[in-house]
Amino acid sequence: MVRFLALKGFYEVERTIGCGGFAKVKLATHLATGEKVAIKIMDKALLGADLARVKLEISALKTVSHENICKLYEVIETETHMFIVMEYCSGGELFDHIVEKNRLTESESRMFFRQIVSAVAYLHSLGYAHRDLKPVSETYFGK
Repeated sequence: MVRFLALKGFYEVERTIGCGGFAKVKLATHLATGEKVAIKIMDKALLGADLARVKLEISALKTVSHENICKLYEVIETETHMFIVMEYCSGGELFDHIVEKNRLTESESRMFFRQIVSAVAYLHSLGYAHRDLKPVSETYFGK
C-alpha cells in the first residue's frame, strides 16, 4: 500500500523499520531495479525549525562516499513531506543486535568499533560531525 503519491510508481513501500522524533523509516523496493531501500519519511509541519538542519544533513549526505556510511539515493520533496531514499542496511540497529545476543564478543566489538570510528573520522575530515552517535542510531549490514 502506497500512502504517498510521490512514491507511487517508483517504490513499493513495505513496512516500518524504524521510528524517530521526526521521521518514520520504511523498507521499500525500487520497482525498476528490485533493490531494497530505506525511505525516511518526514512530515515538514512537524520539523518546523529543524527543516534547515535536515536540509543540511541531506547536502552532507550528497557529498559523502564511505563504505561504512549508508548511501543517499534520492530526495523527494513535496509541499508536506520529505522522503529520503537511502541504502538499506539489512542488519538492523546495532542496539537491537547487542540486545538479541545479550553481549558482543571482543572480536565483534572491535569490528563494529573500527567501522564506526572509520566513518566518524571520514566525516570529520570533511568538516562534518555526526551529532547522534549511539547504538540505536547505527545500522549495519547483515551476514
